[in-house]
Amino acid sequence: MSDVASNTLTDDAVSRGGDVASDTYNVAVLTREEVMHCKHWAQAFATERKDHRYYELVEDTIQPEFDFRYFAIQDASGEMRAVQPFFLLDQDMLAGTSRWIQSSAEFIRRVWPRFLLMRTLMVGCAAGEGHLDTNSELPRNLLAELLAAGITDHARDLQARLIVLKEFPAADRAVLERFLGHGYTRVPSLPMTRVGIEYASFDDYMSKVLSQNTRAKLRKKFKATHRVASSLEMSVLRDITPIVDDVYPLYLSVYERATLRFEKLTKEYFCEIGRRMPDKVRFFVWRHEKNIVAFGFCMVEGNSICSEYVGFDYSVAYKFNLYYVVVRDIMSWAMANGYRCYRNTGLNYEPKLRLRYLLDPLDLYVKHTSQSFNFALKYILPLIEPTRYDKTLMRFPNYKELRPSKL
Repeated sequence: MSDVASNTLTDDAVSRGGDVASDTYNVAVLTREEVMHCKHWAQAFATERKDHRYYELVEDTIQPEFDFRYFAIQDASGEMRAVQPFFLLDQDMLAGTSRWIQSSAEFIRRVWPRFLLMRTLMVGCAAGEGHLDTNSELPRNLLAELLAAGITDHARDLQARLIVLKEFPAADRAVLERFLGHGYTRVPSLPMTRVGIEYASFDDYMSKVLSQNTRAKLRKKFKATHRVASSLEMSVLRDITPIVDDVYPLYLSVYERATLRFEKLTKEYFCEIGRRMPDKVRFFVWRHEKNIVAFGFCMVEGNSICSEYVGFDYSVAYKFNLYYVVVRDIMSWAMANGYRCYRNTGLNYEPKLRLRYLLDPLDLYVKHTSQSFNFALKYILPLIEPTRYDKTLMRFPNYKELRPSKL
């Protein structure tokens, strides 16, 4: 077991933790090797599309500079009852702010290289949104309280000045209120988006959901695509290893054009996720005259399908209207296969607004390990949080959901 000291808390100390036996629980820090020997790990996050296999995959294939660890909630006998992955990194506090602010910071960093760069303990997933362990044997209220009370001392031991719960869904706000009581500040992260797809076809969706103007523009685009690329065909795969050399450059072309960049995926990531998680993964590939011109990587869970990453051949992307072709074909496939909700990861909000998607809010919970710095941080964070500078987000009908009244 890790030599980092564990923190303890009893059920009796958690007034809102639910009616459970009065045991003492430890919040310990484990390594990957240690957590994999615990029986609970194989069932962790089982109800999420990104289950325990995904956390292993991310650690194995991307972000080698991150230090991946795991909080283990253990009972009095040492048995793991819940697990919460985290990782350590140097975090730029101004990532996601306006270009003017970032340019100003670059000037300051010429003489103060570590200006608003902090060693950070990030709770959640390095490539995607975070979740509490949905297969925990503990009540969610108790799990949240144990983590909120126990993380700070571990962060200090690990020499992390900042603690961040990374991109936890709005559905968890009631449970994660416990973190606010322990000095954390909640601010919105760049949201995902969602749209219901209980329609007979994409044409049916357009007719019932989209404005007349948007319908006309889309139909014009699709007709133009058919004229110049009538042989454009889509296939659906669960493993793209044989064609990864053709697909990966398309992903990179999108990544390199992005104004905000997060995790950079590797070829190994795309190959391994199909091998390790074939039940959750769908790759959509578009070919024109035998050349791959676009791909979409999606993950499925229950009645939802989520578009995670896309790639385009930009030599033909605009000519073929590939963005809208990809959206249409994935949604059409999902409708035909019984899925009821189509979700997308963040960014590129303008076309999603036109397609009448709704925002799917994600939250950050942030705390500095110094009490005085943390007091100032509560006032600074609302000024630098990423959604503040995206004007397109303000036009979504449920924009107010990003900032609940009790914030």
